[in-house]
Amino acid sequence: MTVVRSLVTGGRVLTMDPALGELPSADILVEDGRITAVRPGIDVPEVDERIDARGCLVLPGFVDTHRHMWQAALRGSGADQTLDQYFATVLHTQAPRLTADDLHLGNLLSALGALDAGVTTVQDISNVPKPAEEHTDALLDALTGSGLRSVFAYGHGTAQDARRVRTGRLHAGDGLVTMALNAEAGSDETIRRGWALARELDLPTALHVRGGSPVSRLRRLGVLRPGTVFIHGTGMDAGELELIHDSGGALSVAPAIEMTMGHGLPPFAAARAAGLRPSLSADVEVAAAGDMFTQLRAAFQIGRFAALQGHAGPDAPLLTVREVLEFATLGGAEALGMADRIGSLTPGKQADLIVLRTDRPGVAPVYDAAAAVVTSMDRGDVDTVMVAGRIAKRQGRLAYAGLPGLLTRAQEMRDRLAR
Repeated sequence: MTVVRSLVTGGRVLTMDPALGELPSADILVEDGRITAVRPGIDVPEVDERIDARGCLVLPGFVDTHRHMWQAALRGSGADQTLDQYFATVLHTQAPRLTADDLHLGNLLSALGALDAGVTTVQDISNVPKPAEEHTDALLDALTGSGLRSVFAYGHGTAQDARRVRTGRLHAGDGLVTMALNAEAGSDETIRRGWALARELDLPTALHVRGGSPVSRLRRLGVLRPGTVFIHGTGMDAGELELIHDSGGALSVAPAIEMTMGHGLPPFAAARAAGLRPSLSADVEVAAAGDMFTQLRAAFQIGRFAALQGHAGPDAPLLTVREVLEFATLGGAEALGMADRIGSLTPGKQADLIVLRTDRPGVAPVYDAAAAVVTSMDRGDVDTVMVAGRIAKRQGRLAYAGLPGLLTRAQEMRDRLAR
């Protein structure tokens, strides 16, 4: 059997693996989509792909644990909206006007935008209102055709359609696209039905929580289970966050959106106190950028501001750039139950990695590599992106042949909706 080998050479490697740490100059060998070695001076006489990373930073691909990807087709149209205005405009007015082709366009735009920015994994919280089967298939076609590693968190459709997807195209659960259930709150009976479906289909769950005692409610109803991604977590007391931790759940924070739309203060200090390592997410591209650099900076700035100004409680420790970078890599992989596969550059894991240039005037010189990523870089510094060993971006250009046509479709859709 022929082995496909790639070699990334000479980069400053932030492995995000506590045992391996940061390597000032090292090579990474990838064989058949998996990392097989990370060390200086790897000598392989024949490789299929050689990536020169000298003068660059190499780190795991970013993991976004909560994004409503179809909304990329409406990108930026709701930047001035509050949360209530977003519900009224995007979900209740614009969403019902979108066709299956529009939804396909949105998911594909979001996926390619993610890859362009070094985000190699996204949990797609698919909250399309009352999707028909053709809508579901269009959303999935976009994900599977993009090359992005993704979790399709089915929501707002029928149990029959969810079963169709789970027993059909996402039955195996071992490809780049896997499945979860967006099990939102409602009446007690609605909650029981939704979580019973998740158990029946053996799927992880995700849901939005803000204020009150939503996690305690799930426990009271007997449905709280490990592997659940709780989204936002703003305005909840310490006991609720501790219950997330104790139940084997995870927290996804969307700091940029939470501050601009009015969800509340992102709970970084409270999560730490509860023993939780948060993950980061972009949430809605109608109102915020879909890159992880935006989220890294927002998290770092908001977390430190809250601690310095006393909003995070007495003696709250200050977030560091290293911690925030962990949120966007290994923390995201842990939240999605993928830490055995992605999130760090560890031999044996799948090769989801990015190469970031450091030779632009807004980045150089680099004293602290993590600080450079969190405080100085943007998508323009993303040189190379690899997902499961496949090159998705090379020398600053996406490897997607249909991009010009896709952008034309996006403009045409915008003009149609404007009319």
